[in-house]
Amino acid sequence: MVKHNNQIPNQHFKKHWHGGKNALGSYVRTWFNQPARKKRRALARAEKAKKIFPRPTAGPLRPVVSGQTVKYNLKKRLGRGFTFEELKEAGISVKLAPTIGIAVDHRRRNRSLESLQENAARLKAYKAKLVIFPKRSNKPKAGDSSKEDLQNVPQLKSVILPLVHEKPKLETIKLTDELKENKAYYNLRLERANAKHVGVRAKRAAEAAAEDKDKAK
Repeated sequence: MVKHNNQIPNQHFKKHWHGGKNALGSYVRTWFNQPARKKRRALARAEKAKKIFPRPTAGPLRPVVSGQTVKYNLKKRLGRGFTFEELKEAGISVKLAPTIGIAVDHRRRNRSLESLQENAARLKAYKAKLVIFPKRSNKPKAGDSSKEDLQNVPQLKSVILPLVHEKPKLETIKLTDELKENKAYYNLRLERANAKHVGVRAKRAAEAAAEDKDKAK
């Protein structure tokens, strides 16, 4: 029986698993090709890595930016690209950056000096680890890596310079007798009461001082 003012049960069991006139194809959708798709994606990733070797597979270097809105502005994440000011601070030209695996975003602006310095340091760290292959092996240009650096270069298959969130360090405090005797909640209530009655007490003190002055006369 239905209790109280609830909806009358009226279930619609329209999935005809047993077959018949409305068989599986009518109401039930299956995904038996998931293992094949997984294998296909893995083969595509391997083919792409082989095609772009020795460049990284995860794309270009991204800057560290703050999230948007009040809800996420305290969190850091990887942005779309570096600004012109950050590239200038790191000593990298705007036209050279995309050719050596650095993403550039002409729309973003640096709102603070901290973000400018952080991303400039990120670019300098990337530049120090960068290995540049010459277009012609027999005619290397200025800025190209040496033959020793070009030997046995591994392909990076993860994000370039991934963002690491630092965990806050917990400070341990030794429990002393003074801390045990301290009544935090009592002191908090006391200070709230003092702040609430400061005006009334000042008025009473002024009235008492005025009465004492009148008595003295």
